[in-house]
Amino acid sequence: MAKWFMSTKKADFEEIGEKYHIDKVLARIIRNRDIVEEHDIEKYLYGTLQDLYPGNLMKDMEKAVAIIEEKINLGKTIRIIGDYDVDGICATYILKKGLEKCNAKVDRVIPHRIKDGYGINEALIQEAYEDGIDTIITCDNGIAASVQLEYAASLGITCIITDHHEVPYEMVGELKQYCLPTAAAVVNPKQEDCGYPFKKICGAVVAWKLVLELWKKHKVTEDEYRELLEFAGIATVCDIMELLDENRIIVKEALKSMKKSANPGLRALIDVHDLNSQNLNSYHIGFVIGPCFNATGRLDSAEKTLELLECSDKRRAVFIASELKRLNENRKEMTEYGVEEAIRKVEEEEIWKEKVMVIYLPDCHESLAGIIAGRIREKYSRPTIVLTKAEECVKGSARSIDSYSMYEELSKCKELFIKYGGHKLAAGMSLEEDKVELLRQQLNENCTLTEDDMEEKIVIDVPMPLSYVTMDFLRELELLEPFGMGNPKPVFARKDVTFYSMYLMGKNRNMAKFSVEDEMKQRFTLILFRNLDQFFKDVEAKYGKKVLNEFINGKSKQPIKMHIIYYPSVNEYMGEQQIQFVMQHWS
Repeated sequence: MAKWFMSTKKADFEEIGEKYHIDKVLARIIRNRDIVEEHDIEKYLYGTLQDLYPGNLMKDMEKAVAIIEEKINLGKTIRIIGDYDVDGICATYILKKGLEKCNAKVDRVIPHRIKDGYGINEALIQEAYEDGIDTIITCDNGIAASVQLEYAASLGITCIITDHHEVPYEMVGELKQYCLPTAAAVVNPKQEDCGYPFKKICGAVVAWKLVLELWKKHKVTEDEYRELLEFAGIATVCDIMELLDENRIIVKEALKSMKKSANPGLRALIDVHDLNSQNLNSYHIGFVIGPCFNATGRLDSAEKTLELLECSDKRRAVFIASELKRLNENRKEMTEYGVEEAIRKVEEEEIWKEKVMVIYLPDCHESLAGIIAGRIREKYSRPTIVLTKAEECVKGSARSIDSYSMYEELSKCKELFIKYGGHKLAAGMSLEEDKVELLRQQLNENCTLTEDDMEEKIVIDVPMPLSYVTMDFLRELELLEPFGMGNPKPVFARKDVTFYSMYLMGKNRNMAKFSVEDEMKQRFTLILFRNLDQFFKDVEAKYGKKVLNEFINGKSKQPIKMHIIYYPSVNEYMGEQQIQFVMQHWS
């Protein structure tokens, strides 16, 4: 069971609330996010596109723009090579659309997950050479492709890297010696000597910033600027970037723009899921739109998503969007099976006893390894690697926890890999099958995580009576959106909430709606969407089977009291709005 902690960061919440015209509860939440300086609070609450950092602060940005301008003026052919995930797809779309606006002779290639693997490779370079391509621009990849880019240079191809992944390095004594690939320009804020103020942007944002620098000499309307912003925002959420600083502004403005998106493909995807475009939020990006983008790269080809985004015919766009939706439903089924298989293996082989869990699922589709690793990490609160048997080797994906830098730890045993790369919280790799056990051993021998590091912790922002919530308060809460990595939904809690009655909901009757009362003696509706069986077990452990059965059957003689963690929301039914609460945890 997770441990609950109260955030105790101090500030004058009344004063902050008065100064920025917000409730003192919101002032407390903002302080809990370590946003304390006046400028940062203002930017967090009311930041606009004017607060974004200029792209030319990135190392090699001006050099890259100059090279691209020269190639355009000389009529040279340019090829964009992206990646098959949401970030790579969006970055590819942004660059191609941006260069076309500058009259470039440009095309794009997305590597096939199975045939090509991640990022640029020799076969794609050879293909570009045979097609007469003069210049390659990578996006969301390339920073770890030293060998491949040397090959491109030997063929006389100019290469520009745009990426956001960690720069590979070798340890020389106690110092890191970074290994930059040979390229005409390397645009990546993660470079040690890059002066860009905010390093945590995704590949699509790097691409967007490059396009904006290119567009400075061209007449570009705000509508076109914003259309590409939509995809920078989608990629930021789906690549799990921290929604802080300019990322927060990018996603907030992207959501505004998506309400009236001019992109027929994106509009079609929103429509086939029956989403209300006026109420889109980061959840819809991360759990509806993004997975459909990803499903093509996982089970088919990411070309299908690019075809959707580039489609100008509304009828064709709806057809492709429906196909993406179907693919994603198929992916969900395969994922559930894979997660069940992974859990079975973890339990039977007692892998859960290891601090770093390495799970080999040879029959799993390699494209699902990352999703399954994420689900297993959530369940066991441990860094998790899921490996699958590919055509020529073993491939896998890793998902980590805050206290464990996956990329750094993989770098300590890089001799085991054919290829690897990633971030602190996520990574990908390929290796020979006979190295799987060695990988498990080395990662665990090197691991310094403590049990405390791996214990799930819930930090409560505000212990707040349910009766404190009003419609005005809920409207103010929207100022804190978008929520996501780095800017989680606020956590509200209350002790001894009284449960009076319930009724079951959902097709499988696995959700519940409760009538509850707080200490102010006001009644409210509380919804539980998941883990209802566990709730019943916990009630039984606390009050006994007889009381639980009476409660389930609506014949309670004894009120049930539980401590709850909740989030308030608005339920709209037949034009009427009512406050309701969603229970997330209990004890």
